[in-house]
Amino acid sequence: MICTIQEISKMLGGNLIFEDLSLAIKTGDKLGVVGRNGTGKTTLFTLISGIETPDQGSIHFKKGTKIGYLAQIPSYSVEVTGHDVLLLAFEELVGMQQKMNALEEKMAKATPTEMDKLLKQYGDLQEEFTRRDGYSMDTDIEKVVQGLQLTAFVDRSFISLSGGEQTKIMLGKLLLTKPDLLLLDEPTNHLDLFAVEWLEQYLVTYEGTVVIISHDRYFLDQVVTKVADLEEGELTLYHGNYSSFAIQKEERLMREFQEYEEQQKKIKKMREAIKRLRLWANEAVPPNAALHRRARNMERALERMEKVRKPLIDPKKMTLTFDTASRSGKEVVVMEGVSKSFGDKMLLWKSDFNVFWKDRIAIVGRNGTGKSTILKLLRGELAVDEGVARLGSNVRVGFLSQHFEITDPKARLIDVFRKEVSMYEGEARNVLARFMFYGPDVYKRVGDLSGGERMRLRLAQLMHQDVNLLMLDEPTNHLDIDSREVLEEALEDFQGTILAVSHDRYFLNKLFPRTAWLNAGELTTFEGPYEWARGKWDELQSRREVEIISVEKVTEKVKPVREKIQVTRSYEEEITELEHTILEITNRIEHEADWEVYEQLSSEKTEKESKLERLLEQWLESS
Repeated sequence: MICTIQEISKMLGGNLIFEDLSLAIKTGDKLGVVGRNGTGKTTLFTLISGIETPDQGSIHFKKGTKIGYLAQIPSYSVEVTGHDVLLLAFEELVGMQQKMNALEEKMAKATPTEMDKLLKQYGDLQEEFTRRDGYSMDTDIEKVVQGLQLTAFVDRSFISLSGGEQTKIMLGKLLLTKPDLLLLDEPTNHLDLFAVEWLEQYLVTYEGTVVIISHDRYFLDQVVTKVADLEEGELTLYHGNYSSFAIQKEERLMREFQEYEEQQKKIKKMREAIKRLRLWANEAVPPNAALHRRARNMERALERMEKVRKPLIDPKKMTLTFDTASRSGKEVVVMEGVSKSFGDKMLLWKSDFNVFWKDRIAIVGRNGTGKSTILKLLRGELAVDEGVARLGSNVRVGFLSQHFEITDPKARLIDVFRKEVSMYEGEARNVLARFMFYGPDVYKRVGDLSGGERMRLRLAQLMHQDVNLLMLDEPTNHLDIDSREVLEEALEDFQGTILAVSHDRYFLNKLFPRTAWLNAGELTTFEGPYEWARGKWDELQSRREVEIISVEKVTEKVKPVREKIQVTRSYEEEITELEHTILEITNRIEHEADWEVYEQLSSEKTEKESKLERLLEQWLESS
């Protein structure tokens, strides 16, 4: 075991997070921790990492275990770049490298007597540096930079980067430290599809132990071999990936519910029997003491019985259904020859894109390629540089953004809801309760809401709006798995058109039979879900690479021939010109009476004839 958690309990703000929780993590485990938001997953990580201590119980580690956990973003001075932060993962190796450089300088100036001692020190240091893979530092950093897509900002000042960019840099640093126990809390946030795929492969082959908190079901399926389910303060361990866990959990809940129901039937029969025995004992004349004893013995047996707890078959979830407005025209989204750039960066180049009534289409691509920009162009928030981007007739848009805009952080949740949806306060509270805002929760300030709570509030507003086109920008961000499933079910039942930007591959494969791929300004539509489109897009890129290589090979072959033709043509042109010049000089010589001019023309003719002879030799050699 690399980590053993024994009967720990923890309270936060007067609320019991978990009690008597135990877990054994084996060396080399790939463990996923799942559970609804607020169940204490992150608290568990802070306890394992030593940031906080349990109120009761203990956590033990294998001797010498190095733990890696990104708790918060540290502060650095303005001159520290993202690359410098990544290099901090090799702090000891960098120190050894600096010592080696200093020894090299000393050796350059050392006397013969000092040289032996310096060489011994340098040799020992270099041997240790090599043993710890010091010479692969730059290669390892480059792999992480390319894999996590950090190239665009890794050389900029760290403090000038956005929160998402800083988080990606810190994730890269954490991976480069290669701890024995790697704790990752929602590592796929801020990563695009390609970076997530790279991280999957990295973690699958990672030699250490990995524990991951994630709501990304596809990611968990690819990486983890065990799942720890944290629910109602209890933790249950399952073997297998996320899909296997979902099946096992359902089977266990049904089994436990059956056991609970059978015991409840038995308890009911025992209580009825006790009641009858007492009735018979009292009706007897005189009262029957033996029947009273039997009733009492049965009552004691009932008290001693270990009660099966009723399993949580149907936990509280938000209730979500979208109202659909009257249908739109057949054409819902029209983009023809659209180009859009910001400065030197071209996001769209003469792109065509059409969405029709009841289509379900997702836009995917790398971060920064312009997916959200397409939604802004269609909603009229941005103007196209060229082409046409418009919505069809009678299209009513409901927009769900990953960024919930807060104009007044002190405003109450219920007031913000009613600003978008006109209804009485009592009715509004009933609606918000369906989105898991109970009692005093509706009076929370919106500035204090978590990302998941803000998303649920926006969904509550959107549900009561008259829309027939849903535009979704990363709708599953901040939602736990239960809430994602509720959203998916509601979208499946929606009778309008859906256009979404998302990195959630499970969500994409489940709901969207058409996929638009945006890359380098080009928008390509595939008639299939993400996984199928991913394979087709790879094929397309491979075919283009082959075509480029073929063109380059043909160009290389043709180039010498072209050059030869050009050289030959230039020789022929010059020879023809010289021959014409010599002929003119000859005619002038034949009619010239002045002796001095005659001599000058003869000399010039001789010079031109020599040059012609040399050119003819060169032309013959090049032919």
